[in-house]
Amino acid sequence: MSPVGLTKDQGWEMGLRRTLPIGTGEAWVVLTTQPGLGYWLGHGVTPPFKKGQRYQTDEGTTGDIRSYEEGRLMRMRWQPAGWAEATTLQIRVLPAKTGATISIHQERLASAEQREAMLAHWAGVMEQLERLVTAG
Repeated sequence: MSPVGLTKDQGWEMGLRRTLPIGTGEAWVVLTTQPGLGYWLGHGVTPPFKKGQRYQTDEGTTGDIRSYEEGRLMRMRWQPAGWAEATTLQIRVLPAKTGATISIHQERLASAEQREAMLAHWAGVMEQLERLVTAG
């Protein structure tokens, strides 16, 4: 039996979801405008996003958009400064009974330790997004 998060051919992966008390359209706006965009992707990158677009944040994270569906999905290569390899990061907004669910899934992580670090990182991002939404 494989350890939790270890895939057959994509390395390590992680995922988490958080439902926020807002509609899916508002959730998408929070994710694609500042300050929300800065929480998960960084600063210096602005919409509109499109498939094939390369980006580099002010913080040094680089990548390119692999798939984009306005209001629903952004899948990208994501490589923070100092990382040897890019990972695949997917951000989704899903309708929920009590609002909108933001889903973060990351593949091609290098190790169990990197997976745990990213779980903690993205949990912190979700807390920031939740505070942003509930503050007003």
